[in-house]
Amino acid sequence: MDGGGRFSQPLNASGLGSGGAPTGFRLRLPRVLRRFSSARRLRAAAPIEQRVPRLAGTALISGLAGAVALAGFVASGRYDAFTAEHGRPLDILARIAGFGVERVTISGISRMYEREVLSAAGIDWRSSVPFLDLDKARERLLAEPLIASVSVRKIYPNEIVINQVEREPAALWQRNGEIQVIAADGTVIDEMRDERYVNLPLVVGEGANARLPEYLAMIEAAGPLGARIKAGTFVSGRRWTLKLDGVDIRLPETGAADALTRLVRIERENRILEKDIIAVDLRMADRVVVRLTEEAAAARAESRKKPKKGTPT
Repeated sequence: MDGGGRFSQPLNASGLGSGGAPTGFRLRLPRVLRRFSSARRLRAAAPIEQRVPRLAGTALISGLAGAVALAGFVASGRYDAFTAEHGRPLDILARIAGFGVERVTISGISRMYEREVLSAAGIDWRSSVPFLDLDKARERLLAEPLIASVSVRKIYPNEIVINQVEREPAALWQRNGEIQVIAADGTVIDEMRDERYVNLPLVVGEGANARLPEYLAMIEAAGPLGARIKAGTFVSGRRWTLKLDGVDIRLPETGAADALTRLVRIERENRILEKDIIAVDLRMADRVVVRLTEEAAAARAESRKKPKKGTPT
């Protein structure tokens, strides 16, 4: 550059370097940028085998092969068969470590069998204490109609404790030829599978379970006749017919307790239920209609045909 601030050489293609700067001039980068550029060149120059951990490829291929094999094992159904026979893998490991379920203590059991409780909770020899899902076991137990409330807890290393409260069976309910056990509120709590419930009161018909308190009140109102009532049939969703020693007692829709009180009085005075009858109709408040057995009805009809004494034939 001359004294007037001008370059001593012309600014043409021949006077410029390859970077666009005048020949003889050298552009210098700041120190930080030079260091960053050097670091990038060093990293780019490092071989790939130095940047990838040793055996990473082998591990990746092995993992993929294992995943494929596991997926095939599960999809084929062999995993389900294995767990059904031996239990889940985690439970197997826990049992090997000494945490298998060896004892189950059940309190509050009354009408259920221990095997029914264990089956409902999903606990068997394949279970382990650490991996037993308490919430799931409790939900499964509460799904049993006979169980009103329950708690499940673990006692390490080998025990499970179940505290349950059972619903009280109040009656049997017959519907469509099937007999079920119901609680006092009409909830079905069990099936009639054995002789455990044979002495419970019996109600029959659609909706009879929901009217159980009404039926039990009628048995109470029947007084000395209550022990002789074998069953109650809820008719057309409106009224009751009681089965009493082979005699049907037809009650009105309203005032059934009063009708039974009237029957108790008639029985005490006339022993009407000891006669050859098959039904007593109390649906009318001012009278009692009695239906005779076929034999009694035939005998009565025959007696009406015979002439009375002193009557000319």
